[in-house]
Amino acid sequence: MYGARHASTHTPSSARPGKISDELWEGFGRVGFPLATTALSHRSLIEVYPHPALIELATAERRLPYKASKIRKYWPDDKPDIRRQKLFEVWTGIVTLLDARIRGVAALLPSPSFAAAGYEMKAYEDRLDAVVCAWVGACALDNRARTYGDERSAISVPTVAPL
Repeated sequence: MYGARHASTHTPSSARPGKISDELWEGFGRVGFPLATTALSHRSLIEVYPHPALIELATAERRLPYKASKIRKYWPDDKPDIRRQKLFEVWTGIVTLLDARIRGVAALLPSPSFAAAGYEMKAYEDRLDAVVCAWVGACALDNRARTYGDERSAISVPTVAPL
């Protein structure tokens, strides 16, 4: 569904998503939060892949260029400070869209300093991903998400109309 939009997922295997993922979903299952792949109950664990969620949030044609480690790939002909500026613009756009869905997000996710170190940029990107995942969870609880996959594995993607 999202491959042509540059946001396909990997088919699960014994190596991917891996032992940590297996331990997480098994642990959540033991405490009453089973992995939901075909049907969602109120107490469920869902898998979220931020790229398709952001495509839907932004009504974008393709995956958003928001990963800090890939800015050279996104904008290969630009100088480093221009690349960083473009990344900050994408991040600002994502936060603005999230804030329209979850009031207060913008105040809680101020952009890092333009001079931020690489690890600070990655930490900010991770916070964005976490908020996107929480938003998808809220959408799923409100019956505004669709699952793609099968009974063994699936990702949830919001089905939201533009504001």
